[in-house]
Amino acid sequence: MNLRATCIASAALLALVAAGPVAAQTKVDVALIGDADTFDPMVSTKDVVSIVTQHFLETLYTFDKNWQVVPLLAADMPKVSEDGTTYTMPLRQGVTFHDGSSMDSADVVASLNRWKDVASRGKAIAGQISSIEATSPTEITIKLSEPYAPLTTLLAFSNSAAVIYPQEIIAPEIKQPIGTGPYKLQAYQPDQYTQLVRFDGYTQPGAAAGEREQIPDEIRFIPVPDPNTRVEGLLSGQFDYADSLSTEVFDRIEASDVAEPVLLQAFGWPTFQVNHKKGLMTDLNIRRAVQAALPYDDMLFAAFGNEKFFQTDGAYYPEGWPWHTEEGTELYNQNDPEKAAEYLKAAGYDGKPLRILTSRQYEFHYQMAEVARMALEMAGFKVELDVVDWATLAQNRDNPDLWDIYITHSPFLPEPTLTSSLSSTSREGWANPEKEEILKRFTHESDPEARKAIYAELQRKIYDDVGMIKIGNFSAVQGKSRALSGVTPSPWPAFWNASKKQ
Repeated sequence: MNLRATCIASAALLALVAAGPVAAQTKVDVALIGDADTFDPMVSTKDVVSIVTQHFLETLYTFDKNWQVVPLLAADMPKVSEDGTTYTMPLRQGVTFHDGSSMDSADVVASLNRWKDVASRGKAIAGQISSIEATSPTEITIKLSEPYAPLTTLLAFSNSAAVIYPQEIIAPEIKQPIGTGPYKLQAYQPDQYTQLVRFDGYTQPGAAAGEREQIPDEIRFIPVPDPNTRVEGLLSGQFDYADSLSTEVFDRIEASDVAEPVLLQAFGWPTFQVNHKKGLMTDLNIRRAVQAALPYDDMLFAAFGNEKFFQTDGAYYPEGWPWHTEEGTELYNQNDPEKAAEYLKAAGYDGKPLRILTSRQYEFHYQMAEVARMALEMAGFKVELDVVDWATLAQNRDNPDLWDIYITHSPFLPEPTLTSSLSSTSREGWANPEKEEILKRFTHESDPEARKAIYAELQRKIYDDVGMIKIGNFSAVQGKSRALSGVTPSPWPAFWNASKKQ
């Protein structure tokens, strides 16, 4: 039995011994693309992990409906020193962990110290953290060696997340995930379901974070790798909610009496992530050849089929976002195989295969990969597609010996530094010195208008150095039962306020 299964089995056994079998009255069944491969969101940036774990693990801060940072386990926003290097954070009192213990500053300090050691986003700023101290049982103080304006945004995010655990369980690997959330883990059956049940000792956060009503008695997350099976289960009433559906089924779901589509307009961007550590893509001319060759219009049309679901847009944030800029976008959508061939010649390309790592669990990733392969081969590349399940892709992308490009996607995030691939400590390893200098200025600056100007420089550098490759904007399709209400459309839908008509 793997570590996670051992952990959940132990927790479930203790719960059953203490309370006997749980007789669920209201159950919400949610179909996801696969199992969460860990219940420790500190060590994962995957959406499937965030969707599940946000129900039982909480952070000091979270986001409101307008993507503004608000307190969750913190009692208020931090007091920040004039020089921007000291953050004093009050903590809520009366917060109870699922094991019955009370949260205090010692738990928070131990958790944040682990976060900076094991989480990709924590590691990215670990060198700037001088100390994390408990300055009273209900207060912590973080001291930085230099200002870091997006600190609270980083602490609020739900993947690579700064979740708070009891200090007693802190270890390099968490063997038993114990949190403070409105639900707790009851059972896990690999490839079948993850079962959460209501935590009766939950204390509600402040109004800014929104009430977590704990309406369902039970929430089940069911791994359904095949997108067609997710759709059929939704339409038959087997699932109350289904994540990550193909745009091709939108009209069919809309016509159903049982289910309805959930469309997240301009949800995010698919990207080709670049291996800057090893292999072909460490050569700038090779990277520029890929950038020049890709036909983004064709890739997006193959992936989404209808222009109402995508936009061929090179800005890393679309119009309407404060970070929107057109800097560098003249290098977007060149679709120029001859120019790409010139870059290949300058690189002395010898026919070594360009390895693209992708998965069919997100079918649009695979569809983009197929179009990209044809275009890259026309430019002179030899291309190998490594098509694996999503769990294997997530494992393999951590080994720079196994890929040159991997395909992923992200929602548009409220703070650019939440894009982990911008960090030199990320799995992609983009360590360009000029980018590092721009990024440092960006994170030191607290004035919003000045930060926008610096971000424009950063986007220009992404294009000039081919730090990563944005394909375009896309709208995401999810689906829900017409009987289900109380779920706010989101890249990471939460189900604590979900109710079902009988």
